[in-house]
Amino acid sequence: MSTSESSAAGEQPVFDVASPGSGGGIGRCGMPVDVEQCVETAPPDSFEPVVQWTATGMDSVVLPLVANLTDDNGDGNIDVYDTPDVVIVGSVTNVLHVLDGATGAEHFSIPSVSGLLTPALGDIDEDGLPEIVTGDTTVGLPPTTLAVYEHDGTFKFRSAQQFGGAFTAIALADLDNDGDVEILAGDTLYDHLGNALWAGFGYVTYVIAPTIADLDGDGDQEVIFGNKAYQDDGTLYFDVPSVAPDGVGLFPQIGNFDGDDHPEVVVGHRGGVTILEHEGTIKVSAAAPHADGSAGVYPGTIHDFDGDCVSEFAVSSGNFYTVYEPDLSVLWSAPVRDASGVAGGTAFDFLGDGVSEAMYGDEIFMFVFNGINGSVFFQTPRSSGTAIEYPTVADIDNDGSAEIVVVSNSGPWSVQVIQDQQNRWIQARRIWNQHTYHVTNVNEDGTIPQFEEPNWHSLNTFRTNAQIEGGSVCRPTPPEG
Repeated sequence: MSTSESSAAGEQPVFDVASPGSGGGIGRCGMPVDVEQCVETAPPDSFEPVVQWTATGMDSVVLPLVANLTDDNGDGNIDVYDTPDVVIVGSVTNVLHVLDGATGAEHFSIPSVSGLLTPALGDIDEDGLPEIVTGDTTVGLPPTTLAVYEHDGTFKFRSAQQFGGAFTAIALADLDNDGDVEILAGDTLYDHLGNALWAGFGYVTYVIAPTIADLDGDGDQEVIFGNKAYQDDGTLYFDVPSVAPDGVGLFPQIGNFDGDDHPEVVVGHRGGVTILEHEGTIKVSAAAPHADGSAGVYPGTIHDFDGDCVSEFAVSSGNFYTVYEPDLSVLWSAPVRDASGVAGGTAFDFLGDGVSEAMYGDEIFMFVFNGINGSVFFQTPRSSGTAIEYPTVADIDNDGSAEIVVVSNSGPWSVQVIQDQQNRWIQARRIWNQHTYHVTNVNEDGTIPQFEEPNWHSLNTFRTNAQIEGGSVCRPTPPEG
């Protein structure tokens, strides 16, 4: 029985299996919207975080991922009635762990994976179940071999051709809309069988999370490294030599900041932040978030933090975590400690009041900030040398309330899950499948859209999750005034 079939007589599982696009009309922000406004809100003063569970022995600098991989209720299906699973990669042990989202108990593990590579979860073979796409253990420097496993950890295949990349991340998408999923790993694009299609840089790339989006509006998607972008067939789309010419330290984020029909590419790199037009023209060149001399390559978050109907972007510069308006004016800035500057953040409106909370994990704490002014709502200890990991938000136990998942690579625990003490937070999607997650890149059942809705046409977010109601993505109503 497929995952779309019912696991309870007379009922159909409610999965967000279609990209946002059913709402239409004009939203409260005065812009066309492709998602409905949310209705549900949490009671006032409902932000009371407590620890739901912790796990040890899996020290990690790879962000936690979430998807349904196991049949938890024993009905023979893997669907919405089951508990989502949390995927953790041990960065010292090179072991991938699949944990029950409700309890943290381990379902199974996969040895000999790359502990410095963020995997991706998604259905690449059209069997209705997500695969685990990762890399083999490497000794010393890459290149690395692509390795793919079934949802239950059974080995599926290993690529013949290696890819270049350290502290990098895998992304999944159907670039050419043919129904077959492509795999982007480091500098190389593979087909769904693991055959290398083309390589971008032609050399090893470090500390990079490339992404995929339809920049030019032709229906096919481009591969975006930040300083370069390629068409789906490997043809060079743009090249900006002034941005990280060695391919080291690149994080592109895609969003719309000027209201036209095309997105911008916000590129975090060692020189600061560069904003490119969709065709590669430099809009803002290497703006340093803080002239404090701190390092940083900035995995960014795009979200409407303050409920003003405009998406901002947030980045770390090593000593500060800062939210910027599209004109690069500072909404707020908070002190953090991350010598490498490569850790990232996310955001979510836990109360459904139109104002989002911002989350960021530095070397010693995971912070939750007020999205309007950056004051600290909550902090919990963590210990990390930081790679390109960041906290993730999803309904990991299927209780209708969002949770926060954060990892550490030393200290008393490896994974910590935070929930509201009365489960009053609104429901997030039950999936977070890759480092460059942006909601429209994956359906909630783990299938990859054949025709991906541009995220900037609907939510205009990046590295943040969406609220769901009745199985459908919705947009929190902005506050009055």
